[in-house]
Amino acid sequence: MKLIIQIPAYNESVTIAEVLDHIPRSIAGVDSVEVLVIDDGSTDGTADIARQHGADYVVRHVGNKGLAAAFQTGINAALRLGADIIVNTDADHQYPGSQIPLLVAPIISGEAEYVIGDRQVQTIEHFSPIKKALQHIGSSVVRWASGTDVPDTVSGFRALSREAALRMFVTTDFSYTVENIIQAGKKGLAIVTVPIRTNPTRPSRLHRGNWNFVKRQAATIVRTYATYEPLKTFSYIATALLIPGLLLLLWAAYIFIGRRLNIVTGSNDQSLLVGGVLVMLSLITFLIGLLSDRIGGMRRVLDENLYRQRKQEIELEDWRRVVTSRLEQVETAIDHVDQIEALQSSLLGRIERLESALERSTAQSEAWQHQASQQLAQIADMLQRLSAESHPRER
Repeated sequence: MKLIIQIPAYNESVTIAEVLDHIPRSIAGVDSVEVLVIDDGSTDGTADIARQHGADYVVRHVGNKGLAAAFQTGINAALRLGADIIVNTDADHQYPGSQIPLLVAPIISGEAEYVIGDRQVQTIEHFSPIKKALQHIGSSVVRWASGTDVPDTVSGFRALSREAALRMFVTTDFSYTVENIIQAGKKGLAIVTVPIRTNPTRPSRLHRGNWNFVKRQAATIVRTYATYEPLKTFSYIATALLIPGLLLLLWAAYIFIGRRLNIVTGSNDQSLLVGGVLVMLSLITFLIGLLSDRIGGMRRVLDENLYRQRKQEIELEDWRRVVTSRLEQVETAIDHVDQIEALQSSLLGRIERLESALERSTAQSEAWQHQASQQLAQIADMLQRLSAESHPRER
């Protein structure tokens, strides 16, 4: 099982080294841990520092495209790299690396497909009471919109299985946190939250104040909820228009009847006009909801097709990696065969040289033996002559 930890970063040269240095490289149940840094157009050398401190991969945006785009770039890259589990963490070291094993444990055990780290916001001392209240209200709204039970909906410390990552696709240009939870809830993914501890962080550069954050997140919630529940969304709006419209029409009818019975005086024209317009707008809004619901059905088909296409691309990428690995093994084996053949050729050459030397040695030995035999024969002949010469003298 392969875990890839992705870190979106924008001008985080001060903290990125500390983040990378604290990432665990060995986790129970995981075969390999790799780190992917998404440099969102940094101008302070964040990418170079990341490489120096052990980042396995660095993906760079040409310009600053925002946190949501960096998150989606990381998900796409991690899937292409063969990740079975993807962890997203911040580059400001808000989330300690020691918490990563806790985050991925529910996915490893098969309990969850999507895990979110719960910062337990109400216990964080450096959060102001206003921020805590806004977090509580916002998380309650997201829980209602998504049908989930996530206490900390804007936590960026998350883990996704490959299946969950394949089904996630960020469309907002602000922050992925809320949209992803609504997507996961509407797509029926198994979501689990785990309590985590955090480090103190610097002031956010993504959110320009609490109200700006609330405004943009509210827009994201409405847009995402309307995408997945268009009929409900437009029905709520239609109902909000219909009720005052009907009340005004009832008031106009009361005035009309009262005038006929000489009970009341006055005109009902304004009530009749405004009430009629509101009822017509309500009807039009409801019809738009029906049309949007049909379009939503087609969108679900497109989502399923996109999921299958992405899954096929990842499976092809996995297959390409396997084939490449096998080819490398074959090339290595061929190299070994070539080395063996070269060794055999070298040994055969040496054997031939030894045989040649042995033949030469045998020939020389035979020549020496022949010479020795001749010399022995000469010596024997000389001894015979000496012996013959010595016998006459004795007589």
